Order: sequence, then C-alpha cells, then structure tokens
Amino acid sequence: MKKVKTKKPTLTVVGAGPGDPELITLKAIKAIKSADVILYDALINEDLLSYASDHAEMIYVGKRKGCYSFQQEQINELIVQRALTKGHVVRLKGGDSFVFGRGAEEIDYVKPFGLETFVVPGISSALAVPAFQGIPLTKRGASESFWVITGTTKSHNMSNDIVLAAKSTATVVILMGMGKLRQIMDVFTAQGKAKTAVGIIQNGTTKDEKFGVGTVDTICDVVKQQQLSNPAIIVVGDVVKQRVALSSIAKQVETLKVA
Repeated sequence: MKKVKTKKPTLTVVGAGPGDPELITLKAIKAIKSADVILYDALINEDLLSYASDHAEMIYVGKRKGCYSFQQEQINELIVQRALTKGHVVRLKGGDSFVFGRGAEEIDYVKPFGLETFVVPGISSALAVPAFQGIPLTKRGASESFWVITGTTKSHNMSNDIVLAAKSTATVVILMGMGKLRQIMDVFTAQGKAKTAVGIIQNGTTKDEKFGVGTVDTICDVVKQQQLSNPAIIVVGDVVKQRVALSSIAKQVETLKVA
C-alpha cells in the first residue's frame, strides 16, 4: 500500500502591512500562496486573500473593540488544530505582527505541539501611516527619537508609558488610543504641552483615510468635528507641523505613463 505523505504542521505569522494592499512584501505573498489555511484579522486588506490558492481555507478571526469572532485562546487552539490536520497555517495580521500583534504569543503557544514556526515581518502602521501623511517621525531640529505605545493595555487602562513619553522630547505614536484620547491629552497637558501639535490618521494608507490635525488642547474637538474614530493612529509632537508636501504615488505613476 502506498504511504500517504502528510504535510508538516507549520505556522507562518505574516505581517500584512498598514492597509494599502500594495504595501506587502514579496515574502508575505509567497507565504499566502503556499497556505493551506489562512487565519486573518480585522485590519488586513481582504484584497490580499486573492493571492491564496483555490484549496486554501480562509477563516476570519478578527477582533474589534467589543466584538470578538474568536477569543485569543480559541485562535491559538485553532492554529494548532488546523496545522495538525491540514499542514501550513498562515496567520495574517495587520501591520507587523510583532508590534502589538500578539505574533510572539501565538508562536510560544504552538511550539510545544511540534509546529515549525516562521515569521514574515510587515510594514508597521506606526511608521507607514504617518509617512503617508508626510509626517516624519524624526527630523533634525524637531525630534531625535520616537516612542510607539499602545494607548490601551490588556486590562483596558491607559498605558503608564504614555506618562513617561510625555515627559520626553520625542515624537509619540499611539496605537489603539482613541478610546482614551481625552485622558492621554490630559497627560500631555500636565507636562506643559497643551500647544504641542497632534495628528490623527484614521484608516491610514487606504481609500477611506481621514486626517485631523490640531494641538493637545484642541484635538478632541477636532475629532468630534471630523467624526474621527478607530482604527486610528495618534501622533504627538512638533513633527506634525513639519509635514512635507507629497503628491499621490498613484498619480505620479499615471503622469509618467502619459509622458
């Protein structure tokens, strides 16, 4: 009797980038194409799923505030179960999976079950989203460093690191902070930074992108007026005033074609 060759159980954690489906690496596309199962999050651009093979099983496991299709423990168990029965599981996450993406947690969980594990880094939204709005996170004369902080911790409190960051001269990039915006701005105000520039970018790098700019003492009003909400990135620092003029990359390409 011919022995059936079974696939080695494998997990590849893939960063899908910040939203624009073209901001993904070639290695990530190769991983998606080779997947037997893809578990994907809420913030990935679903256009990326078109790279998957016809036989691939695709499972939405996204988590948004107050809405969970799967708890993290269930996702961990699902990865193991599908890898052991089907082979190659790709865990597709927005941005970079090692920047507030729980990629390391999932790898730690599956290792004892004998899965081979790989990581494909992604373009982090913390860097790419401000760049698309022409905001340099560092610039000579304006900022020598930057912090990337989660606005809300696992226990649903504001991160204490924001207090430390507000005392520095660095650019502060805050993810998952819209629910704590007023509280966060109060922290910067307490450090004498009420007039420091703030930019908020919703749905960055996508066709639905919205941008609001103000100062620490006005940004909450700007958010209300422009109806900004999650998913959004908050940038606090003088670099917001240092925005450079950008033309759309797409428009530049079209212009070159015409020429």
